[in-house]
Amino acid sequence: MVMGKPASVPGGPDPGAERRPTVGVLALQGDYALHRCALERVGVEVREVRDPAGLEGIRGLVLPGGESTAMLRLMEPTRLDEAIAGFHAAGGALFGTCAGLILLAARVENPPQRSLGLLDVDVARNAYGRQVDSFETDLSWSEDGGGIRGVFIRAPRIRRLGPGVRSLSSLDGEPVLVREGRVLAATFHPELTDDTRLHRYFVEQVMGEGKQASRLRSGEETQGGREAAAATLDPSRRGGE
Repeated sequence: MVMGKPASVPGGPDPGAERRPTVGVLALQGDYALHRCALERVGVEVREVRDPAGLEGIRGLVLPGGESTAMLRLMEPTRLDEAIAGFHAAGGALFGTCAGLILLAARVENPPQRSLGLLDVDVARNAYGRQVDSFETDLSWSEDGGGIRGVFIRAPRIRRLGPGVRSLSSLDGEPVLVREGRVLAATFHPELTDDTRLHRYFVEQVMGEGKQASRLRSGEETQGGREAAAATLDPSRRGGE
């Protein structure tokens, strides 16, 4: 008998193929469809996330632009905000753009509002002006060595960076693209351009630090992870309430 490669189980995965990671996109409100298109072009499986069950089996989550107050309100009935904090505590990677950055911030002003507190930055909402003040500009990007196009629409401004947060791109001396471990955030909208390098960077580099997310997906979340998630959402430890 000639030995060849193992046959695929009918209906099962090809043993010779590497499974593509699944990335979620928060799909409560905002421009999540454009993020989905960008991620599909990168070559990953994409799932729209609307409740805690949608976090099962994914390794990264994109929080899109839109209205941060509306997203917070829509999270409340299912406690999706707590589930996202638990997802991150167990190893999940996060990418927030514009309103998504506001959701992730430690403190929000102009006006103050609740946030998830998963990124050690302070932000001011709509700090570049109203819709009519929206603009586009070329930005340098330290991780790529080249430039990216920044589309700023009622964009927030980052007022403070925590000691563990790195600025990857700046505009007039102010950070507009930052990273803290498994959290990436931009004040602008990369999904509004044809350039998918930032989404690819999230998948290949930021999510690469979050492989332990499978522990949460398989029901093996540690007590430490649960306590970390609870502490993150404790109003006494979160700004902008």
